[in-house]
Amino acid sequence: MSDDDAPAHRLPAILPIFPLDGVTLLPRGHLPLQIFEPRYLNMIEDALGRGRMIGMIQPRTPQEHPVRDDAQLFTVGCVGRIVSFAESEDNRFLITLRGICRFRIAEELAPQKGFRRVKPDFSSYLGDLSDPVAEAIDRDRLLAAARGYFAIKDISCDWNAVDNASDEALVLSFAMMCPFETREKQALLECHDTGQRADLLISLFEMAVHETDGPAPEAWH
Repeated sequence: MSDDDAPAHRLPAILPIFPLDGVTLLPRGHLPLQIFEPRYLNMIEDALGRGRMIGMIQPRTPQEHPVRDDAQLFTVGCVGRIVSFAESEDNRFLITLRGICRFRIAEELAPQKGFRRVKPDFSSYLGDLSDPVAEAIDRDRLLAAARGYFAIKDISCDWNAVDNASDEALVLSFAMMCPFETREKQALLECHDTGQRADLLISLFEMAVHETDGPAPEAWH
């Protein structure tokens, strides 16, 4: 485990959260973000002095940014540690989060400086802190399905880099970068392990391609 990871006893008892629709952070994944809204600038400044951790979580219904203060949230998100930080000339923060561990909202607290906070319950997801166990996935089918999906969505991809990526890195990248629906993103986040997440990705890719192709025409008699 690297110094950037968080053993269980160092996970935060109170967590600032950043609700964002269609964006998920997965354990060991990296998520670049541009922060510009005042309350979230406050959140990042506060997090930098308190262990550099914030929670990424989705609203239950699709919403434009910024998510409404009263928006209902999914109960499961992922805490990320700020592993890179820069400030732009127009006073935006450019950060990268590294996913550490998923959490379940145990209680939402009063907002602070405009941003929402929760008491996180990590107990169901402490396995995220361990080194991943290599799991067999149907890599050939996953890649074939991904190629079809990327073609219909007109998504560019460095397939040479994909071919050289580990199974876990491949699944993490696809799950985080692809423009799935909100509930599909949430289902990927809540998968038990890499193997289950890979199976779900295959289903999502193949369904999207099938829906684009449309049903076969009916025969006339």
